[in-house]
This record gives sequence, C-alpha cells and structure tokens, in this order.
Amino acid sequence: MSQDRRSVWGWALYDWANSAFATTVVAGFFPIFFKQYWSAGADVNTSTAQLGFGNALASLLVALLAPLLGAIADQASVKKRMLGTFAYLGVLGTAALFLVEQGNWLLAIFVYVIASIGFSGANIFYDALLPSIADESRIDYVSSFGYALGYLGGGLLFLVNVLMTLNPDWFGLADAGEAVRWSFVTVALWWGGFTVFTLVWVPEPDTGRSVTSGAISAGIRQLGTTLRKLKQLRTVMLFLVAYWFYIDGVDTIIRMAVDYGISIGFESTDLITALLLVQFVGFPAALVWGKLGQHWGVRKSIFLCIAVYMAVTIWGTQMREKWEFYALAAVIGLVQGGVQALSRSYYSRLIPLNQAAEFYGFYNMLGKFAAILGPVLMGLSGLVARSLLMPADPTEAMLTQVGQESARWSIASIILLFLIGGYLFWRVDETQGRKEIRNLQDAS
Repeated sequence: MSQDRRSVWGWALYDWANSAFATTVVAGFFPIFFKQYWSAGADVNTSTAQLGFGNALASLLVALLAPLLGAIADQASVKKRMLGTFAYLGVLGTAALFLVEQGNWLLAIFVYVIASIGFSGANIFYDALLPSIADESRIDYVSSFGYALGYLGGGLLFLVNVLMTLNPDWFGLADAGEAVRWSFVTVALWWGGFTVFTLVWVPEPDTGRSVTSGAISAGIRQLGTTLRKLKQLRTVMLFLVAYWFYIDGVDTIIRMAVDYGISIGFESTDLITALLLVQFVGFPAALVWGKLGQHWGVRKSIFLCIAVYMAVTIWGTQMREKWEFYALAAVIGLVQGGVQALSRSYYSRLIPLNQAAEFYGFYNMLGKFAAILGPVLMGLSGLVARSLLMPADPTEAMLTQVGQESARWSIASIILLFLIGGYLFWRVDETQGRKEIRNLQDAS
C-alpha cells in the first residue's frame, strides 16, 4: 500500500472506529436504556428533558474548549496526540457505562458526558488532519469516504450488539439488559482498537515546535488574533452560523430520534432495526454524495440534503405507523452522511489551511453549540406542550395521549433550525470567501 493511500485509509478508519459510539451509544442503546433502566418510573417528557440537558452539557464543555485546543494544535505537531488523548477519554467513559446501576440516571448522565467530551474533542483534530492528506480535487471524496466507512463500521458492530440484546443466550448473557451493558464494553474495545491505525498511519506536518516550547501561549495568542481577524472573514462567519443552525437539526435527530420514537409509543426493537437501516443505507449513500459533490456541486448537494431533512421532520410530526419510521430511517440514511461530509469539505475551501486545526475548532465549536440548542429546544417544547395540553384531572389514557402529542410538538420545533440554516447558507459566497483569505494573507 502506497503512503498516500495508507494515510487516507488510516484517516478514514478513525470514522470506522468512533462511529461505534455514535451509533450504538448515542443514537441507539443509551436513549433506550436511559429511559427504561436508568430513568425507570419517570414520565416520558421528563426523561427526554434530562437526556436533552445531558447532551447539551457535554456539547457546551467541548464547544468552549474547541477553538483554543485547535489553536494549540496548529502551533505544535500534536493533532494526533490530542486526537488520541480525547479518543481514549471517550473509550474509558464508554466502558464505565457498564458499571452504572439501575435508577441512577444522574451518574449515567455524568459518565455519558465524559464519553461525549472524548468523542467530540477527538473529532476536532480528526477533521483538522483532513486538509493535510487530501488536496482540493479529492477532499470531497475523501471526506465522504470517511463517513462511508463510519456507517459501515458502526453498523457492523451495532448489528452484533443488536443480536446480543435479541438473543442474549447466544453470547452467554442473562438478559437483554446485561447485553446492553456489555455492548458498551464492545464499543470501547472497537473504538480504542481501530484508533491505533489512525495514530500510526496518518502523517502530520511538523511545525518544528513542541507543546513545551511555548505552543500553548502561542496558541492563546493565535486564538486572540484570529478572533480579531474573523471580522474580515465574513464568509467564514456566515457559513459557520448557517452550519450552526442546519447541523443542529441533523445532530438533534441523530441524538433524539429513538427517544422520540419511544415517546410516541413505538417498540424499542423496531427503533433499533430502523437505526441499522440508517447505517447500511448510509454506507453507499455517503460514497455517492462524495462523487455528486465533485460533479454536481457541493452547494447544490448541501441544499438538497437540507430540503430532505425538512421534509423528513414534517413527516415525523405526523407519523403513526412503524413502517413510516422505517421509511424515514431509509431517507435519513440517504442524506445524513452527505450533509456531514460535504459541509466538512466545503468549509476547508473557506479557511487558511495553515490554521486548519484552529478553524476546525471553531467549526466543531459551532457544531457542539448546535447540539446544545436542538435537544434543549426539543425538551422545552415538549414540556411546554405538556403543560398546555394536560387536562385538570387526567386519566391514564389521557396522560399517554398528552405525552405523545407533546413529543410531536417537540420534534416540530426542529423545522425552524433547517429553515434558518438553509437561508443563511444560500447567502454564503465561496468566491468572496477565497478573496477574503487572500486579502488577509497579503496584509499579514
């Protein structure tokens, strides 16, 4: 294998590694286990709010650190080292979920926050390595290739984990609950094991400076300088705000879809099957989007993805039958990897590549702030709707009906995020963005 090909595979294999956490933990088992095991006895809207606030806390902590971490990584050759540090923090947090006992929802949230910080923090440095292994002619495809491997790898392990829960006796386990807990352990092993290939195979440009020789203080100074210069990079700022809104909708659907399905009365086995469908549809679809971005245009492709997500959200508010959940899962699988991969590669065209980690720090910061807004918006919308719809003296049937209708209100709130994000992205001018970078570089 040539060095160039090995570096691309090494980079993409990190998506294969960490997607196990995104799929099995974030989108799959954690919301179900949280609702049915760690929050046993709580009403559906309260547990949704608790989960939403937990996701928001993890995202907030990463968002606050992301630009500074990125600036330090630009000053010193530590992108891989920082990736490894955060990745293995996430691995330890994921494994620790095995130890959380039934009913202890607060500890479950705390451990989940630790794992999520590791997951999100590592992604800053993973994204920042992309421009160093792919030039502009290949960057859309390489970015999409990473997401494609992520869907495949995450889907394969998720399939094993689902089989563990459906047939625990095949694996020598007592019941489905024990199978879920052991699934967290398998995710940790998968994530930690495949990360090694990224750390070994991916080259990192040498800045000639170590962390101990002033990179931290230099990173802080660079961050301050960049914040002042960002007012000259208006196109970057406009894209980041647009991305903030539309990726908020995407991330919220990823994190909260299973919780929503449970809240409106679907069985957990149906929801898990639908998630598997997303993964295996997403694998070839992400590769297609990479080619589509090259030949049709990245902007048009991102707009199409946003439009599809809006339609999916509207349909989701009216969903009554489980076949609809399967259909929506298939549609999401067709576009999820596309909007994620093409947004990442499109952003690389707007930023100074010698400050890639720092600017991807801002990129991930906005992505994490988005993950704060969406789940909280869903949680609060559901609670407000519940208070408005609840009759004075409800029966058990009324409680169930109000809970389900409130959940529909909560998912409807996400439509606003796609509308705002799509409008702002329409105003982004790539040509103007390149001009702003040249002007900034000429002035310095």
